Parts: sequence; C-alpha cells; structure tokens
Amino acid sequence: MTTPCSKKQSKLDLIKQVSRDDIDRWVAKYPANQKQSAVMAALRIVQDQNGGFLTDELMDAVAEYLEMPSIAVYEVATFYSMYELKPVGRHKICVCTNISCMLCASDEIVNHLESRLGIKLGQTTPDGRITLKEVECLGACVDAPVIQIGDTYHEKLTPAKIDKILSSLN
Repeated sequence: MTTPCSKKQSKLDLIKQVSRDDIDRWVAKYPANQKQSAVMAALRIVQDQNGGFLTDELMDAVAEYLEMPSIAVYEVATFYSMYELKPVGRHKICVCTNISCMLCASDEIVNHLESRLGIKLGQTTPDGRITLKEVECLGACVDAPVIQIGDTYHEKLTPAKIDKILSSLN
C-alpha cells in the first residue's frame, strides 16, 4: 500500500509531451549545466498549454523539469507582465502606459477601452472574451500609443483605430 508520504508524486505529468519537446528545444540552446536559463520560455509554453495562465502546480512542474527551486520560477513568473497567475479572456489586450505612450495620450486609449468594454484595467469582460491589462513597456515607443493583442502590436492608436480593432476580435 502506498501512503502519501511513501512516494513523492511528480508534477511533471502536468506538462504535456508536446510542451516538453518545445521546452527541450529551448534547453538545448544553453550549456548543459544551465538548463534553468530556459525558464522564461518554459513558463510561456506551459502557460499557453494551460489556456493562458499559470498555476502553482504548473510552476512547480517547470521547476522540477528544469531542476531548479520553485521559488526561482515563482520569482520570474511574478516579475514579468507576460505571465498570468489567474485565468484571462480569450483576447488579452496589453496597454502600454509608460512615459512615451503616456505622452502620446495612452490615458485616452485606456479610457476609451474601459468605456467600450465596460471593464477596468486588470479585469475581464463578463463573457470571458477580453482581459484588459496595463503593462509597463512594449518597446515600441516610436509608434506610441501601443497595445498588444496576442503576438500583434497595434500602434499609433486613436479611439477610431481601437473601435476597428475591437470589432475584428471574435
């Protein structure tokens, strides 16, 4: 008979094989004794596998897979804004509010998005379709104000451009 204390259960089963294969491609880019260098890629991969957010169990599985302390994985996941620790909408709209975007009226973009969607920054529409997230910088200052939806940047925004973008989302 197995008791909870007699066998340490691995969380590795939480990482699908296709995700492991993808993580392994990232691990191979680093020296053999530095596999933890792939932690950011691994977190992105398991976040995508899990529908857009990380759980403590998934972060522990990444730590086990990369042979590093769980706390080190948690530090990365909580520091960077691209990782989500709770469910998000089908479309996550990341709005840059850093200095360049702010000087180019990102506050007007935020107000318009909040008004159109009926939610505030950090919230998800009741239908689970859209999450609105404030981010520190998207690195596209020359084309401010900027938002990111998925892998796509939308630049030099106006309320009219926002309306067109929102109407194109399914």
